[in-house]
Amino acid sequence: MATPLGADEVRRIAALAHLALTDDEVVLFGRQLADILEYVTQVQAEDTSGVTPMSHALDDGAVERTDVPVDGLPRASALANAPEAATEAGLFKVPRVVG
Repeated sequence: MATPLGADEVRRIAALAHLALTDDEVVLFGRQLADILEYVTQVQAEDTSGVTPMSHALDDGAVERTDVPVDGLPRASALANAPEAATEAGLFKVPRVVG
């Protein structure tokens, strides 16, 4: 098990995340953060020099579809269920948000 982080260090990290921690949480998270950092150290120690860099774990070809333009929803259908739609202008009415 990793050495827990000091209380001051945990509080500093919590402050960066805008978290208010109790004393019990400081102790708990100190141990948990130390365990995470120990695991990261173990992962970083692995030799990956022969591993090909990749962006996705599955190499099954293209993972993104080709963009295909399609017709959108007809304006009349879009306005049909809109509350207080200005159908004659083809617009939605929305509450005023600025000034």
